[in-house]
Amino acid sequence: MKQVTLQNLKDMAKKSYYDLWGAAKSLNRDVKIYLHWTAGRYDQLFSDYHILITGNGSVYVSTDNLNELKKATYMRNTGSIAIALCCGYDAENESHLGNYPPTQIQLVAMAQVICVLADALDLTIDLNRVMTHAEAAKNKDGLATHDDYGPYSGDPDTRWDLWVVKEGEAPWSGGDYLRGAANWWRGQRLLRG
Repeated sequence: MKQVTLQNLKDMAKKSYYDLWGAAKSLNRDVKIYLHWTAGRYDQLFSDYHILITGNGSVYVSTDNLNELKKATYMRNTGSIAIALCCGYDAENESHLGNYPPTQIQLVAMAQVICVLADALDLTIDLNRVMTHAEAAKNKDGLATHDDYGPYSGDPDTRWDLWVVKEGEAPWSGGDYLRGAANWWRGQRLLRG
């Protein structure tokens, strides 16, 4: 694992641009950014994701190549980047995110990372290109690449990462919150120029 800056991530995304787009186009879609939590503690780093954000907002990468195939999002890994917040240990549901819920500084850092990657990869920040694992598990983008294993599916391996980002919020609000924050940073012209 290597700690990186937003500029480092921008440079990595530009370097991986053609490989990511080629892989995504082979599936007749755009590049995707998937948002996860690790279901671990704030300082636990896992190599399942390209980018990890610790509890204090520090950003790490597990690879030097953002096109490296990671197995983070079932049936959706080709031509995609997986970002994970290091949090979620002992979370039970949207009303109880446990002792390691997403921190505000993590949410800000994730929004900034989304913005920088989307800018470098020429992506619109919307549900079709930037999804939480909960949204991807539910096939919210309409791709239906797999059976539903998201919230309310009854699947024993249900994934509900970032279904919400704060306890007690409305189900499905997490993705909208993160995309909205990333678009706000885009409006601030983060790392443009």
